[in-house]
Amino acid sequence: MIKIAPSILSADFSRLADEIAEVEKAGADLIHVDVMDGCFVPNISIGQPVVRSIRKTTKLPLDVHLMIEKPDRYLKEFIDAGSDRITFHIEADTDVNWCINTLREFGVSVGIALRPETPISAIRQILDGIDIVLVMGVEPGFGGQRFMESVLPKISELRKFFKGEIEVDGGVNRETICQVINAGADTLVAGNAVFGSGDSGKAVKELKKLATKC
Repeated sequence: MIKIAPSILSADFSRLADEIAEVEKAGADLIHVDVMDGCFVPNISIGQPVVRSIRKTTKLPLDVHLMIEKPDRYLKEFIDAGSDRITFHIEADTDVNWCINTLREFGVSVGIALRPETPISAIRQILDGIDIVLVMGVEPGFGGQRFMESVLPKISELRKFFKGEIEVDGGVNRETICQVINAGADTLVAGNAVFGSGDSGKAVKELKKLATKC
């Protein structure tokens, strides 16, 4: 089953609870939360307090994507805030094995993210210990970017031997959804395509309908 994960990075934060409720009612499978520190990526977004607040507003799993340096320093705080799934970048300065083991210990799904230029070989040895590989379809740091078709072969290669969840984040919309699904992805993060559409509930329903036809 294809999962749609609206990214709140593109939502109206002045009415965030309402925005989340709208996509939940429309059938969204996850709420994707992009955390940026201004170091690993040039942008700054949100932190643990917002995750904790979101947890109170929805029953959907919180899919937290840490685009930060040294995620091991903050992992337990994001777990305590209510994260159901936490993805950190293999390129970040961190103790990868400690992060994987800590997430396992607390029953949180383990995700590893790859920038567009990072090869699968960078994570090949740890694939047996993780649940999710998040393939960035854009350079991480800003929403609304154009999908990079150059990552499609990476998704296809990964699907040949990885039995877990392949998530694609960046540039997923009505025009690109079938490309990423046909390449082998099963979880699609959509930010601007949902919250920037003018009707987020309708956008979620349309993406889910398109996904069944790919």
